[in-house]
Formats: sequence, C-alpha cells, structure tokens
Amino acid sequence: MANTVGVILALGLVCVAAVTASYAAYYYSNMQADLKRRAQSSTDFFSGNSHQDYSEYYQACITYARTYEAKDMIELQFIDRNGELVATSYGLWGNESPVTSEIAQALSSRGCEIFVGTDPITQEHIMAISSPLIFSSGEVVGVFRFVTSLGIVDRQIFYVAIISCLTLLVFLLVVLLSGSYFMRSIMVPVAEITEKAKRIANGSYGVQIQTRYDDEIRELADTINELSSKISQNEKMQSEFISQLSHELRTPLTVINGWSETLLADDNMDDETRQGMKIISSEAKRLTEMVMELLDFTRMQDGRMTLTVETTDIRSVFEDTVYMYSSRLAQDGITLEYLENDSDIPDIPCDGKRLRQVFLNVLDNAAKHGRDGKRIEASISHEDDQVVVRIRDHGPGIPEDELGLVKKKFYKGSSKARGTGIGLAVCEEIMELHNGKLTLENAPGGGTLVTIALPVTQ
Repeated sequence: MANTVGVILALGLVCVAAVTASYAAYYYSNMQADLKRRAQSSTDFFSGNSHQDYSEYYQACITYARTYEAKDMIELQFIDRNGELVATSYGLWGNESPVTSEIAQALSSRGCEIFVGTDPITQEHIMAISSPLIFSSGEVVGVFRFVTSLGIVDRQIFYVAIISCLTLLVFLLVVLLSGSYFMRSIMVPVAEITEKAKRIANGSYGVQIQTRYDDEIRELADTINELSSKISQNEKMQSEFISQLSHELRTPLTVINGWSETLLADDNMDDETRQGMKIISSEAKRLTEMVMELLDFTRMQDGRMTLTVETTDIRSVFEDTVYMYSSRLAQDGITLEYLENDSDIPDIPCDGKRLRQVFLNVLDNAAKHGRDGKRIEASISHEDDQVVVRIRDHGPGIPEDELGLVKKKFYKGSSKARGTGIGLAVCEEIMELHNGKLTLENAPGGGTLVTIALPVTQ
C-alpha cells in the first residue's frame, strides 16, 4: 500500500507541478507578450518622430512617460543612457533609479530585454521590459522601461496550486480506502509468500510458508513449500558429499605431496624422471588447493566460516604474498610487478590468513585468465578510511555480460581456464565477513582490474 500510495503521490505531485507551471507559464507569457507589444508600439511611435531635433525628442520621451495612460496597471519609466531615472508615469520625483539587469542589456544590445524577478529596491516580484530609444543619428537616447507587479498573478498561481493539492488529497483518500480493502483480500497473503520466496531464493532453503487461506493462494504456498523442502534436501546432500569427498582426498594428497618432495630431494634421479616428479608435485599441490577451496565452500554454505581477527600489518601480508607468488609466475613467463608507494599503510583488524587466501586466489585468477598479457600489476594504498589493494592483468578481460556473475558459485562463464568456479565466491564471503568489498571490472586498455577494499576500523 505504501508503494502504491507513494507512486500515486509522486505522479500526483508531478501533475500538480505541471498544472501550476502551465498556469504560471500561460499568464507570464501573456504578460510578457503584452509588455513587448506595448514596448514595440511605443518605440515605433518615437521612430516616426525622428524628424525632431534631439532636445525635442528627449523632452517628448519625458512627456510620454509622465502621461502614460495605462499607469494603473503598468508603470512606464524613461531612463537615460546613463541608467538614471528621468521620468515615470507615477509622476513622483526623487525615486531611486532602477538597477535591474535588463536596462544595461537593452542599452548595450539596442534591443528589447526582459527581467523577471525581485526588484532590488522595492523587494517586489516584478516583470520589466526595457526597450531602447534610438535617435535618427543612431544614438541611443535611453530606454522606455515597462514595469508591472506579479503579486496578483502569483497569488492566483498559489490558489491554483492549493486547489490542485486538495484535489490530489481527495484522490489519495479514495485510493487508500479502496486499496485497504484490496490489500486485506489479496496483497497481504501475496506479500507473505513473496517475502518467504525471496528468502528461499537467497539461500534459506527449507523455509516454510504458513498461510490461513484455503484457496489458490494456499495452493501456491504449498507448491513453494514443497519446492523449498526438496531444494533443502538436495543442498544438504550436495554439501555433505563435497565435505566428505574433500576430507577423503586430503589424506592421499598429503601422502603424494610428501613423497614427491622426498623423491625430488634425491640427487641421483635422472632429468626425465625429475621432470615427471615435478609435474606430479605441482598437480598434487593444485589438487590440494582445490580441496581446500571445497572445504571452505562447505563451511561457507553451512555458516561455519569464521575469522580469527587481530591487528595485522596488512602491507607485509600483501607484499609477502606478492613476492612468494612472483617466483612461481616467473616459471610460466609471467611478470608480477609490485607498484610500491611511500604512503603509510595502517595496521588493521583482520584475519591475515584469510586475506592472504583472497590475495592468492585473485593473483591465481589473474595468471590463469590474463596469461596472454604476460604481466600482472599489484599495488596497495591507504585511501580515505580504507586499505585498497588493486591487482590488474593484461589479458582479454571479462565479457560485459559476465561481470555481474563471475563471483557466483560454480560460475565459469566463457573462460577455458581450469578451476572449480568457487574461488571468487569464497573470496566474496571472506570480504563480507571483513565488512570489505571485492569488485571486478575491465581496465582501460584491456585486462581485468580487481579492487579489494578493507575498512581501517571494524
């Protein structure tokens, strides 16, 4: 109901504003046209008297201003070329010379100029048009300034706005009364079902919808409840399977890693065998990393992922990760360039091990997906109240339609690189636990830029 009334109120206010603005524009334009017409006729009249000498012409301007017939509605002022008030249809001497902007503009442009606003002298809302008086020699003698108050028109516009607002309030009252009945009969149960369905869609599998209705809405709620239960069972089975499989794989992988390192320490091994053992060791380590990702993923799914927070030198954690990983990338012909800076990076409360995991995962993705660029740039800086880490590769980048999906679990998109598709999902969870932010975007000139922003204080 609030949304409905809000939309109607917004549209109604727009309509009120449009009606008021149209009414104001209509009257203002009519007044402006009338003043321009009067100014033009007066100017044309004096153009026909150009045979007079200058003194006669000047005196005729004064006389015309003093004897102007429509002085009850419009004040006519004769202002000389220096901007001084010479004569006015009000017939009062000693008045201050007007200082509105259109006077100087008319003297300069030799054309009619208009002013709508507050008179600096009287503080009255006025409309004024200044029309230059040009003698036969081409000299500007001064201007006729037609001035009228906008007070009455403004009051009329205000009354129109008030009437429009009252009409809108009556309409809103009708909408509220009819909407309340509609909401009680349909909107309330639909809103309840929608809220629970959103929770299910966001991962709260197993949530059940309780409804007191015995109609099509109850049938819809029962269908969603059944769907929620089945998804919950499937998710639980999947999580248990991944967790058990990961634990089962850790033992043989630990054995393989240990024996491969032991065998590689043998100096009597021939080169071909050593190369094979290096491949075994490398692939075993890669499998171990995947298993650890899977374990973190199951913890994330079960809500068991926690942080060990302590004040940490985040620059050291990041630099150690970069230097450790750079030698590994060098073997693949990829340069990892650390962009050092002299800015002070404060220690922050965080889980250093988890953040190292995030840095390694992002660097690994940069190496896999930006391999063609052969170069990765990494930097850390203190910006406002955040420590910001940026890692950029020079590969092909991410397709625009995939940028919003790459952090979703198991999503790999069009990439041909190896991986489980859950690394960034785990990183996103770690960043959320730190109240930080992980963003990916395509960098200018090509490649992908990953920005990791961490608050200085938790």
